[in-house]
Amino acid sequence: MIRILIADDHAIMREGLKQLFALEPGIEVVAEAANGADVLAALRETPIDLLLLDMSMSGISGVDLIAHSRAHRPALPILVLSMHSEIHFVRYTLKAGAAGYLTKDNDPQTLLAAIRRVAAGGRFIDPLLAEHMVFDAVEPREGLPHERLSAREFAIFRLLARGRSVNEIAAEFAISNKTVSTHKARLMDKLNCRNNAQLVRYAVSHRLID
Repeated sequence: MIRILIADDHAIMREGLKQLFALEPGIEVVAEAANGADVLAALRETPIDLLLLDMSMSGISGVDLIAHSRAHRPALPILVLSMHSEIHFVRYTLKAGAAGYLTKDNDPQTLLAAIRRVAAGGRFIDPLLAEHMVFDAVEPREGLPHERLSAREFAIFRLLARGRSVNEIAAEFAISNKTVSTHKARLMDKLNCRNNAQLVRYAVSHRLID
């Protein structure tokens, strides 16, 4: 039996997934979470075999939530189920420790196959995204500025673009204000942005925030 924790901030999405898994032998939903704090609490309290994780939730989320989850449960397989199809999202999540990445527009059978593969210790990448990654490697192109950001810089960039302050980000990541400010200065330089308004425009124009 594969015991799953579903982490998604949309209740309808969670209910739909639970109904799908209820019809599938060998898969059981044992916990669900609507934000990052709920995910970490469930990991401490509930035995699970796989974390099915959305990348965009309130509180700690994305690559930092993956890192925190692996700190609690180093061997836990994490399958990301996301609306984002940009290649850099895939790279950041895999670098952070996810074992698989799938977009939400896939059919249920592909999701079930991904769950079984990842729960068994394998890896699974959305077939279309994997194809794009292969061709990017064979025919390198000049990357966009945000693709040069580190995983932590990218996470802070998205929070800044959503209007979060340096103090709020420092509290969320449990790091100092000075560290956040250093990351902010570096990412603004890489993105050639002079102020927060330009950061927001960049994020919106490249569809990097919801």
